[in-house]
Amino acid sequence: MSWTTVCTTDQVQEDFPFSAKLGDKEIGVYLLDGEYYALEDVCPHAYALLSQGFVEDGQVECPLHEAVFDIRTGKCLREPADRDLHVYPVRIIDHTIQLQVVEEA
Repeated sequence: MSWTTVCTTDQVQEDFPFSAKLGDKEIGVYLLDGEYYALEDVCPHAYALLSQGFVEDGQVECPLHEAVFDIRTGKCLREPADRDLHVYPVRIIDHTIQLQVVEEA
């Protein structure tokens, strides 16, 4: 596993997550209370980018289907989604946000 740069810290704001595409994976990068989090960006219910949803109280709501997820853990908090989101390890190097993404064979 290697670390991949996806954006800089100034590209992510508390109210405006950053949407990244790494290979075939779409990932949302969020800032909460000074910490950065990265999670699967596509709602598992039906295609919608969660990074375009509503962020409030550490949660993101799907802009189309109203499913809600915990940004820190990826846990599904409200249907119609039926599973948790995958969360990716994040590190910051010189104001650069890097993610660790496992390539699937």
